[in-house]
Amino acid sequence: MSPRPFDHVVGKNLTSVKFPVVAGLPGPEGLKTHLRGHLLRMSNVGALRVLVTGATGYIGGRLVPRLLEAGHQVRVLVRDPAKIRSVPWADGVEIARGDLTDAASLREPFRDIDVVYYLVHSMNSDGDFEEAERRSAENVASAARDAAVGRIVYLGGLHEHSDRLSTHLRSRTQVGEILIDSGVPTMVLQAGVVIGAGSASFEMIRHLTNRLPVMTTPRWVNNHIQPIAVGDVLHYLAAAATAATSESRTYDIGGPDVLRYGEMMQIYAEVAGLARRRILVLPVLTPKLAGMWIGLVTPVPLSIGRALIESLSTDAVAYEHDIDAIIAAPSGGLTPYRDAVALALRNAENTEAGWDGAAADPLPTDPAWTGEIVYTESRDAVVRADPQRVWEALLHWSSRHGHWTVENKQEPTLLELHGPGRARLQWRIESVTPARTRLHQHASYIPKGLPGQLYWLGLKPLHRIGLRRAMQSVIKESEGRR
Repeated sequence: MSPRPFDHVVGKNLTSVKFPVVAGLPGPEGLKTHLRGHLLRMSNVGALRVLVTGATGYIGGRLVPRLLEAGHQVRVLVRDPAKIRSVPWADGVEIARGDLTDAASLREPFRDIDVVYYLVHSMNSDGDFEEAERRSAENVASAARDAAVGRIVYLGGLHEHSDRLSTHLRSRTQVGEILIDSGVPTMVLQAGVVIGAGSASFEMIRHLTNRLPVMTTPRWVNNHIQPIAVGDVLHYLAAAATAATSESRTYDIGGPDVLRYGEMMQIYAEVAGLARRRILVLPVLTPKLAGMWIGLVTPVPLSIGRALIESLSTDAVAYEHDIDAIIAAPSGGLTPYRDAVALALRNAENTEAGWDGAAADPLPTDPAWTGEIVYTESRDAVVRADPQRVWEALLHWSSRHGHWTVENKQEPTLLELHGPGRARLQWRIESVTPARTRLHQHASYIPKGLPGQLYWLGLKPLHRIGLRRAMQSVIKESEGRR
């Protein structure tokens, strides 16, 4: 079993442990007394009591199930509890209402907590978001001190050690510094581009590469990036709860590959089966203009695209590997970038996100703009026939259209067909009365690159006519009409 936080301290004379002097606290001796009770409590409890902020976000929504699987008692802090009650693991966690910008709302949720995960970061540049981020970090630091929390774990961003940081990277760095200086033992894990379906950084790579066989980019396309698979990020985050260290500091985490951003797009194209992309570097294209351009040609929101672009204006690589001394790499090693992309794309043809997939798969809580572009066409009708008659007519229709192959058949309620490319046609049969049946038709098409998008958009009227005729054909045969 992995050691719990501060196992190397429990049982020792706490006078030998050095604590920082923090404004507003009773000083080192008071801190030692404050923490002693926490250490004794943790030494007698097998499962840690964990508070997760940002549980509805990309990382938080994937981390909570891992913490539960590890046997921890999980409490999630959300502004709107209704958003969390529909997730499958909601019954396994305690839901607390609170807002990081409201210090008073944090007192009760932080009570009796061993480890706090700080997974909140705004990608919105509206207003003075830096001030809001700073205030939130100070509130968390204060609440954690007052509640004798044993550890804070924060996910920050890889960055250069320079004054050229973007506004968002500077803000994330400042949050980490506030937490480190809080007097509560803090681990700040700094990751670069996270690769997985639903990750904003990955979605920008996906949409740019899918849509643009030729693209103009700023000079940052030649900057060095150390991407990391989302599964590996979750591995480090989950293990941080029990890591045997009392240091408050940053730890760089990254995958095994260091690539130029342009290389990352080319590798994505190879994995996705697309032709090699032509990338034209324009030195005069500023990050602000590039962010606006991304907002026009991709579904990535303008504010997020601009924040991501600005963060790419400097290298994002690991400058140290000290994490290896306290947390072992995932079983099988860190995931290469090419494999991480393949994992993110493996369920691309599944147009409905679910909760039972891997870390790299999409979740229902991911933003609507993430994931593959999917064109859909749906219709339904009530047929004057029993379900069995409709089922037989449906099978007859599919046998006469050889370009559709049966992928899933559940007599007499469901028929799923796979068509050319990444086209799917689903038929569902629902009994209304013994002599009436509701027939649902749902077609979906995932385009492959720009040619696939142009194909669908150019032939959309013909697709609609063909699907409507298919529906009418099944209805007529079911009702015995010609």
